Amino acid sequence: MNVTREVILDLLPVYLAGEASASTCALIEEYLQQDPELARHVRTRAAENLATITHAPLSPDIELRSLKRARVLIGWQRWLFGLGITFTALALSLQFSYENGRVTQFHFLIIDYPQQLGSFAILAIICWTGYYLLRRRLHSAKLS
Repeated sequence: MNVTREVILDLLPVYLAGEASASTCALIEEYLQQDPELARHVRTRAAENLATITHAPLSPDIELRSLKRARVLIGWQRWLFGLGITFTALALSLQFSYENGRVTQFHFLIIDYPQQLGSFAILAIICWTGYYLLRRRLHSAKLS
């Protein structure tokens, strides 16, 4: 296959950005071995690109702020976990009836008190949702 110089020039920005596929890189490098003038131009252009890259200055206390933020988020996560367990246990409360040392009847108290224990169930759902959202946020940031 005969590749023209114009095709290589079209592919150079992708190659210099490091976003070209392996076969495209191989094609460009093979062509550059045959054209030393273009290879020299690519080397100087790559050196210019590296020289112009500057890193944004970071404030000196960024690590401390990140640590404090992570601690706050983990604290919220712990509170939501504890409250989620508490409200779930309250919403799923059971009543047992004993007769002659044997359990004769048991049922969920939410049937007898739907408003009170239903509100605990809603609070449990809110706490668990918040917990899992924080967990996912901390996990994606590699903080937990």
